[in-house]
Formats: sequence, structure tokens, C-alpha cells
Amino acid sequence: MGMGKDFYTHFKEAREVFNQANEILGFDIAAFCFQGKQEELNKTSLCQPAILVTSLAILEVLKTNTATSENECQAAAGLSLGEYTAHVAAGSMAFRNAVRLVSQRGLFMQEACNANPGGMVSVIGLADEKVEQICAEMMPAGVLCAANYNSPGQVVISGEKPLLEKASVLAKERGARMVVPLKVDGAFHSGLMAPASDKLARELEVTPISKPNIPVVANIYAQYVTEPDEIKVSLAKQLNSPVRWHQSISLLIHNGFNRFYEIGPGKTLSGLMKRIDATQEINSIDTIEAMENIGKSNSF
Repeated sequence: MGMGKDFYTHFKEAREVFNQANEILGFDIAAFCFQGKQEELNKTSLCQPAILVTSLAILEVLKTNTATSENECQAAAGLSLGEYTAHVAAGSMAFRNAVRLVSQRGLFMQEACNANPGGMVSVIGLADEKVEQICAEMMPAGVLCAANYNSPGQVVISGEKPLLEKASVLAKERGARMVVPLKVDGAFHSGLMAPASDKLARELEVTPISKPNIPVVANIYAQYVTEPDEIKVSLAKQLNSPVRWHQSISLLIHNGFNRFYEIGPGKTLSGLMKRIDATQEINSIDTIEAMENIGKSNSF
């Protein structure tokens, strides 16, 4: 089954989300999600709207599901692309605008990847400071930076491939447990994405953004953003700035949030939560079965 297909099949709310997205995008996103070839799904310009629409379709079903609708969402955050789902959930961005922006975001990022080839590598088992030091040593030779602070001891570095190779060797020499190249199109959240960031900023300037109804944590600050202009800046800069995910989750935990839900394809964030703070309750909702299990446990 393709991502979101079970929700699409069984819930009219999910079908309506996909149908609205079809009109905005000008192609059948549902067919792409359910039947698309893997090489197509791997393209940044296509996978981003597919993931967003799937996540929002599931979110719409959760609003009407008895087991989950009793408890309103009190705060939102999303890793990279997921920040758009967070803003839709918080009411700061309209569904139509989110789909349009994410489609453009994917195209701009794909263009930047084609113009400035690069990659990303996950460094596991080194302190943030040691990874940052390696990047600082490489920087005079080109673009390389810490791009994703996923969890304590897991930092993704991003930049030019020759520098990534040298940094990977250094990381192993300095005690990294694992160094894993990621299967991505380019050097996301690095300086190589600056052209995409500039183009997205211009699109955001003319996009209506509201104050969120609930707190939303911005990736680049690991702090709440509340003002429309502040949100626009954070989303544009996110493309060529580090994603401070474990710091964002730590902020929410510090502020008393102790029940988390990962909505959309995959269970990546649930895995990261276990490494950030294993005492926190987190539920991953990417299938109907997962949603029903929350209802059975009465934990939402």
C-alpha cells in the first residue's frame, strides 16, 4: 500500500484533502502516492507535496475520530518539511497555501540540488561540539555544516561531497560510532540551498500568514514563533540553516508537554524521541491500525 492509501480508502475526510490537493497541484497526487515508482518518489520536488498531503489527510481524519478528537492539540512542531504541517494544524497557514508553498519549495530545492550538487551524512556517537569542530575545520575549503541536530549524539552534516568524505573520515577517527551517507538529492539546510531560500522568501512575502492558535516551534530557533513576519522568515531561512530538532523537543518537554504524536508517513520522529527522552510518551500515526491502537489504549 502506498502512503496514506488506507486513510484515503476508508475516510471521506482524507479523500477530500487529496482531491483539493489535486486541484492545487494540477496532477493526481493520490495516484502518485499510491502507485508512484520509487525513483519518482525519491525526487525532492514530488516527495515533499506527497508527504505534506498525506500528513494533512491523516490529521483531518484525527479531528473527527472519537478516540483522538477529545484532546485538542496544545502545541506543534515539525522537522523540516513537517513544519508546514505544524503551521496548518496551528491555523497559521491555510491548507491551500501550504500545498502551493511546499510544491514550490520542492522545485526550488531540486533546482539548487541540480545547480550545486552535494549530499548529507549522519554522524552517530559524537557530541554536537565535536561535529561542529570538524565542520569548522573543513569550511575554508568549501561548504560544509551541521544541518540537522536530530538527537543527542546524532547530527547530520551537509555540504559538498568531497568535504563530506573528508569529514566522515575525521568523524570516525575522533570516535563516531557510525557515519551513514543519506539517500537525498542534495545538501539540504546548508549554504548550497541559499538560492532556494531566496526564491522561497519571495513566495512567502506574498502568502497570507496568521498568528498561530497554539504554540509552534521553529526549526531554526528551537523557539516559538508567533508573528506572521517571523514565521515567514523562519520558513525561508530553514532551507539553508540547521534544523534544531532535539533542542525543539527539549523546549516542549521543559514547558511541560509530555504526550507527543507523530502524524504522517514513517516513524522517524518516534525513534528520535527515544534518544532525546525515552520517558516521553509518543505515538506514531501513519496507518488506520496505529490510530485505532491509540483509541484502544485511551492514551490520546
